[in-house]
Amino acid sequence: GMKIHESQDLRSGVPILNAINIISEQAENADFKKVLNGVHDILKEGESFSQALAYYPGIFFPLYIAMVRTGENSGNLPEVLLKISDYKAKEDEFISRLRMALAYPALMGFVGVATIIFMLVFVMPRLMGIFSNMEQALPIPTRILISVSDALRKWWWAVIIAAASAAFFIRIEARTKAGRLYVSVLKLKMPVFGKLLIKAELSRFARTLAILVESGIPILKAIDISIPVLENEILKNQLSASYKELEQGGSFGRSLKSSKVFPLFMTNLIIVGEESGKLGDALFEVANSYEKDTDEAMKIMASLLEPLMILGMGLVVGFIVVAMLLPIFEINVMVR
Repeated sequence: GMKIHESQDLRSGVPILNAINIISEQAENADFKKVLNGVHDILKEGESFSQALAYYPGIFFPLYIAMVRTGENSGNLPEVLLKISDYKAKEDEFISRLRMALAYPALMGFVGVATIIFMLVFVMPRLMGIFSNMEQALPIPTRILISVSDALRKWWWAVIIAAASAAFFIRIEARTKAGRLYVSVLKLKMPVFGKLLIKAELSRFARTLAILVESGIPILKAIDISIPVLENEILKNQLSASYKELEQGGSFGRSLKSSKVFPLFMTNLIIVGEESGKLGDALFEVANSYEKDTDEAMKIMASLLEPLMILGMGLVVGFIVVAMLLPIFEINVMVR
C-alpha cells in the first residue's frame, strides 16, 4: 500500500520526505508508522531511499530494495514503485485465491473428524451399554468399534501428545537441510498435487525474475534475488547450477532444459526470450500461464475434494451405524 501512495505522490512532484510523511499520517498500523518514521529519519541524514529500506529487511525484501536502487539510478523511481505494488498485489491475490479454494474443504474435514470423534467418545459408550450383558459374542465390526471407542476414552491424552510430538518433530526436521531436501523430492513426486505446487512456485519465480529484468537489473543479479522466492530445494539447487553456467557464458534456458527438472514449456520460452532479447516478456508469459493453470487445477480439485470427503465421512459413519445395528439384528434372530 505504501508503494502505491508513494509513487503517486512522487509523480505529483511531492518530495520523497514529504511523501513518506503523508503516508505515515494515513497508516493505521502503529508498528508500520514507526518504520516509516525511521525511514524518514535515515533519509534526512543523507542516505538514499534504497539504503533506508535496507535497515528493515524483515519488511522490505531484497527484491524491493534492488528494484528501488535501480529506480534511483535510472531516475525512474515512481514507475519502479508502481511495478512493485503491482507485483505485490498479484502475489496477494494469488495467495488469497489459494486460501479460499482450500478453506471450505479444510472446514469440512475438521467438522467431519470432530463429529466422528464425538460419536466414538460420547455417543458410542451409551449405546453400547445395552450390549454389555449379551451372552453371545458380539460381531467383529461391533467389537472393533468398542475397542476404538474405549481406547479413545482411556488414551485420549496419549493420542494428543503423540500427534503434537509428531507435528513438532516434522516441523524441526523440515528446517534441516536433509529434511528440506526430502520434502522437496516428496513434493515433486506427489501424483496430482506435485505438479500444482511446482507450477505455483515457478509462476512466482518467473514473475519475480521478469519484474527485475524489466526494471533493468542485470540477469545474474536478478536470478540471485529471485532464487530465495522458491521453497523447493531441488529447484533452488538446479537454478544455482544454471546461474553458475550463465556466469561462465552459457545459456540460462538451455541449462534449465538439460536439467530435466523444469517443464519444457518454461525452458523453451526462456530460450526464445534469451535469443530474441525479450526475456522479460517470456517470463511474464510463463508466470501468467502457470497462474492460470494453477487456478483451474485448484477449482477442479476443490470441486472433487468436497464429494470425496463427504463419501469418506459417509463410509466411516456408515460403518459405525452398521456396527451398532448388527447386535440388534442378532437379538431379533435369536428371539425368533
